[in-house]
Amino acid sequence: MATVSATCLRFQPLFSQSNKSSQAAASLKPVSVGWAKNNGFPSLKASRFRVSCAAKPETVEKVIEIVRKQLALTPETELTNESKFAALGADSLDTVEIVMALEEEFDISVEEESSQNITTVREAADMIDKLVQKKAEGGS
Repeated sequence: MATVSATCLRFQPLFSQSNKSSQAAASLKPVSVGWAKNNGFPSLKASRFRVSCAAKPETVEKVIEIVRKQLALTPETELTNESKFAALGADSLDTVEIVMALEEEFDISVEEESSQNITTVREAADMIDKLVQKKAEGGS
């Protein structure tokens, strides 16, 4: 049986920001999970705890380029990892077209179920990196 004596866990990036990693690092935020001693270990279902891997900066840049093109956005329109397609004016058809363009650009196939869960640039880039890695490892 394991016991935990701490009442708070804190995660934060341990690397310094430099050149190409600065954009990805800028999007990382410290995460804290706290609970009362008497309640025991917290249920992750009860809290909005999310762990995700950051996509490669070049993947994010390519996704941004494709989203900008598909939505006919001006160069002045700011796009970041956190940019939501809906906030940029995309409807469900636009999102399907973005996913199709990503499939073509990265030579991947996105399951319909997965494509319906993509709402931000980061989610698209993370999914692409996972699919590209899976393909490189010989997965289908």
